[in-house]
Amino acid sequence: MHVQEWLDTVPAAAVYALVGLVIGLESLGIPLPGEIILVSAALLSSQHAGIDPVILGACATAGAIIGDSIGYAIGRKGGRPMLAWLGKKFPRHFSEGHIATAERSFQKWGMWAVFFGRFVALLRIFAGPLAGVLRMPYWKFLIANVLGGIVWAGGTTAVIYYVGIVAESWLKRFSWLGLVAAVLVGLTSMLVLRRKAAKAGQTREPVAAAEHP
Repeated sequence: MHVQEWLDTVPAAAVYALVGLVIGLESLGIPLPGEIILVSAALLSSQHAGIDPVILGACATAGAIIGDSIGYAIGRKGGRPMLAWLGKKFPRHFSEGHIATAERSFQKWGMWAVFFGRFVALLRIFAGPLAGVLRMPYWKFLIANVLGGIVWAGGTTAVIYYVGIVAESWLKRFSWLGLVAAVLVGLTSMLVLRRKAAKAGQTREPVAAAEHP
């Protein structure tokens, strides 16, 4: 079965629900591959006439905003004991080092850590619960949460969708190998850009420290 034939069998409602659910749970604080799911679904929408990229982006945005808000409420109620419990359950993602790194980001950037944290896997999981634990005013959190969710989910959907449209003629000539290769290329590009941004941030911090001793 060619990729295009398989894509036409995928129910649009199932894709919307899966994207919203996974991103919502990830934003709530559960370590799930939300970004991978969103990239894959956006590519899928470019090859499946029944999947509307606008609805897909809206579902992803709603999942991100609602999940973060629930995470904030849980973090505000559970406090630091909740982070300690998560560290025992998910030591790979909620280790003391990861929590300390996220907390320093919040102390330095405030509500901007919530906004930009949407684009970083580690902070995307921590943003909601940690903002609640640190008692960030909810109105500040909500503004950053909504704007970050719209820009990240909507922007990612739009970019990958149009990349898929451009690559459509190429994808039609192949079967599963072509689809997998396209997803891997998209994810690799995003990881490379993220790594460069992280290195640039690490370079700027010593410079800022030197300028403001």
